[in-house]
Amino acid sequence: MHRLFARYPEALARTLEIVERCRFGLDELVYQYPDEATIPGLTPQQALEQLTWEGAERRWPEGMPDKVRRLLRHELTLIEQLGYAPYFLTVNAIVRFARSRDILCQGRGSAANSAVCYVLGITSIDPGRNDLLFERFVSQERKEPPDIDVDFEHERREIVMQWVFDTYGRDHSALCSTVIRYRARGLRDVGKALGLSEDLIKMLSSQVWSWSNEGVEPKHAEG
Repeated sequence: MHRLFARYPEALARTLEIVERCRFGLDELVYQYPDEATIPGLTPQQALEQLTWEGAERRWPEGMPDKVRRLLRHELTLIEQLGYAPYFLTVNAIVRFARSRDILCQGRGSAANSAVCYVLGITSIDPGRNDLLFERFVSQERKEPPDIDVDFEHERREIVMQWVFDTYGRDHSALCSTVIRYRARGLRDVGKALGLSEDLIKMLSSQVWSWSNEGVEPKHAEG
């Protein structure tokens, strides 16, 4: 580069200055959660703890089981250590908005292992009646961000999405989709859905060049 830009030493010097300013490490790739002003004057962790214990009182107005109290304390401690309170507050805010509009919603997946999610009303799996493993959802060892899946009734989920855009801004919100492409072997599922006979499904499948589900090697079934 010194030879090619011999007449522009200032350009080379500027390039080196920029290089010196470029400092990047993979540890910088972290989630940045919204600042949820749920309860003024409280940190996200304090707000989450207050909402959790209030929710627990609503779930068990006649007294919280000792088992559940231990679970909640354990989960709140781990959430604080990993700094995930803002995320729980955001999901809780979305669910509370949906419920305020009588929009059906339900948390599912590994979040159902969380007693905190239950008392917040995000999920419906009672930790007092079920043996839950919170570490399947959030683990100190894995240190993976939590993932709370919530389903909303499809007729009115657009209302929830617009609320998210309006609340958090379109610069901080986005829609994501997963596109599933059926391989040729998926013809069997299509054939069954259409009520085709097994013989006809086999005949149709044998005429298509396909990728097997077990490997990456293409193969052609002789018919």
